[in-house]
Amino acid sequence: MRRLPLEQYVEGVLGGDRVILARAITIIESELPSDAELAAQMLDCLLPHSGNSRRVGITGVPGAGKSTFIDALGMFLIHEYGENLAVLSIDPSSPISGGSILGDKTRMERLSAEERAFIRPSPSRGHLGGVARRTRETMLLCEAAGYRNIFVETVGVGQSETAVRSMTDFFLLLMLAGAGDELQGIKRGIIEMLDGMAITKSDGDNKPKAERARSEYAHALHLFPASADGWTPAVLTCSSVTGEGLAEIWRMILDHRQLAENRGFLTKRRSRQALDWMNELLLIGIEESFRDDPKVAARLPLAEEKVRLGAVTPFAASRDLLRLWKRL
Repeated sequence: MRRLPLEQYVEGVLGGDRVILARAITIIESELPSDAELAAQMLDCLLPHSGNSRRVGITGVPGAGKSTFIDALGMFLIHEYGENLAVLSIDPSSPISGGSILGDKTRMERLSAEERAFIRPSPSRGHLGGVARRTRETMLLCEAAGYRNIFVETVGVGQSETAVRSMTDFFLLLMLAGAGDELQGIKRGIIEMLDGMAITKSDGDNKPKAERARSEYAHALHLFPASADGWTPAVLTCSSVTGEGLAEIWRMILDHRQLAENRGFLTKRRSRQALDWMNELLLIGIEESFRDDPKVAARLPLAEEKVRLGAVTPFAASRDLLRLWKRL
């Protein structure tokens, strides 16, 4: 892809040009050293124009229908509120080939055809936390482009799902009724992080089961201490097919935003997010510096082979490499 001048990226993003926005995100996500400086300059120019969106993280158990739910909620926002939105959809990368399907646009058929919606699938590339490595930066670019709502759809629900919580204002967990022991389906850590929960596929014969699941989860949430901001997470039901419950879910998100703004918690959360971003960038930079060092790069393949053969322990190999790096 031919790179454009910095000014063209900045003007295009600020002007809401979707093609330029997509190309700018590609530069941000690039792992080529030649793109790193351009990405940094771009972020410096666009950062003052970001931060004005509602950032919603959406995760859920397998089969809960995250993409279908986002498609339905996004269409509701566009047609009922006249709003726009950007969806940052993270696809899991194969640990074997490193490849990713990136098929969320096909699962969000209605949104992908909307001018007021921007969908950006990105590969996780093994990055923990259910998000891609440059999700924070991509979010800022979308905000600078004028998108009022940012949805971050994660790869799934698990122990490492904390990253999306550290970059969004509202954390929504989607659950599926009738998939076994309802209260064993999620981990305590996820429960303690969420701001709201929705039981999906509440339609037809599944509606009574969804309501029972809602009641069980609501009871379980009352067993946890109240959050510091005074917000009590609600459990709602919805159907992405009929649209029932979507208005209530969006109202919950807006009510949470209003409370957070009134009590000053939104500013505090955004400040923590900025610190988390800085620390994440520091770790990325340290890893890159370590791996790019010529002496470490020369020693690393041999160390990996010794560990693979059992000739040296991972602990000893890592200490040897770190000592080599710190001496330089």
